[in-house]
Amino acid sequence: MTTEHNLRSNFVFAPPEDNPAAWQASLETFRDALERAFPDAFLETNTSSLRDVPVLDFEIEVAPDVFVTGTAAMPAPDYAHVSIIDVTTDAAALFAQWLRDSYVPSPATVRFLSSFVMENGDETPWPLPATGDATEIEAVLRNHLAAAGAE
Repeated sequence: MTTEHNLRSNFVFAPPEDNPAAWQASLETFRDALERAFPDAFLETNTSSLRDVPVLDFEIEVAPDVFVTGTAAMPAPDYAHVSIIDVTTDAAALFAQWLRDSYVPSPATVRFLSSFVMENGDETPWPLPATGDATEIEAVLRNHLAAAGAE
């Protein structure tokens, strides 16, 4: 019997700390990539109340009836992060695979952190696997949450 995992968390994805410009990201290129991959995406540019920088709020359907809501902040080539909010690990894995395989220039340049781990005082990002499908990414996300005692 399989246990269904409905635990939800927030995840943040970012370039490597030692190479913050690795993505060479901008809100425009991220918006364009989302529009190409998810034609029915909800996309809205706003200003972050926390940092007073432009952000892109989005909601996309990563699989039939599986939606991911998030915010991307990319105000400079050497600063980028994408947060997804209140997602299960399977939905987060689908988004992470798209980000790694379709947006960032090198699959080895994505690291992530969850709100559960941060709430426990650990702010050390984990690397996203550079290869593998969403199932393999989901296993890494689950291990990350388990390290914080969330699973």
